[in-house]
Amino acid sequence: MTAVQLPEVRPGRLPRRVPVRRLRQILCLLPLLLVTVVAVRHRSVLAEGFAHLGNAEFPWLLAAAGTTCLTWVAAACTRQGAVVERLPRRRLLATQFAAGAANHLLPTGLGASAVNLRFMTVCGLPLARSSAALALYLLAESVGRVALLGALLVAFPGALRLGTLVPETAFGPLLAGAGVVLVIAVAVPVLVPRVRSAVLSFLRTALGEARSVHTRPARALALWGGAFAFPALQAAVLVLVGQAMGLDVPPAHMAVAYLAATVAVALVPTPGGIGSVEAALVVALVAAGGPAAVATAVVLAFRVITVWLPLLPGALTLGALVRLKVI
Repeated sequence: MTAVQLPEVRPGRLPRRVPVRRLRQILCLLPLLLVTVVAVRHRSVLAEGFAHLGNAEFPWLLAAAGTTCLTWVAAACTRQGAVVERLPRRRLLATQFAAGAANHLLPTGLGASAVNLRFMTVCGLPLARSSAALALYLLAESVGRVALLGALLVAFPGALRLGTLVPETAFGPLLAGAGVVLVIAVAVPVLVPRVRSAVLSFLRTALGEARSVHTRPARALALWGGAFAFPALQAAVLVLVGQAMGLDVPPAHMAVAYLAATVAVALVPTPGGIGSVEAALVVALVAAGGPAAVATAVVLAFRVITVWLPLLPGALTLGALVRLKVI
């Protein structure tokens, strides 16, 4: 045998790992940093939005703020309805509040999805089932939003002039883009065996989770009741802000405008829809018959109430949940 001399390791030269406590402290402060960055980038919009709030009728604004709080309750109900296990109610509600802030700091849907996925795994759900529950939630929320829009358009066919909202020349590129996305979504699993097996495994888990949820009436009611209540409450907030600002558009037409705008920008990957939602809402309210100046004021006030005012406390809640190891 030949002795091999190992290199001498000097004290203090060992690779040091980042302490978990220090990493968690950094994660606690990260939401506040992102809030500051987003607020600075949109300071002109914030200033103009708060200026319009000063000219609005206070009782309507108070009702809008209260309805905004109910949207987090609706989201919590939908999240609970997507899983069979009982989730801790207070932590679930706090997580939805924090997820709202995260959703406005990351590209559309990613922030809230990451927060809720982490919350479910901490609660003991396996990652595969947590992902399936998340997909079921997103599907139910999308179905609820589109179904509400369709029902209102049938009830109020003249609520929205689609010709001014979506130019005729845009339908061709939109259909072509949707076709390309559909072809890619089908071709990749077919051509790549690993992707195909992963997709099939996820679909089996998701279908099993959906079947289990719908065998329990309480869970199914929470899932679909929350899925319809969430967009309805959001639309109600816009209606209340419109009343506060004196927008001369029927409430049902404002609700249609909101749902149409949010469905239209669902594929735009901006943080929380910041920028794209404002533009689409203004166009939709004008298409519903509102004056452009008043519609702009309503949208800015609406975004201040639903996004900017809850953003800082939501970020603080997110940091606290990280520190307490809830997520």
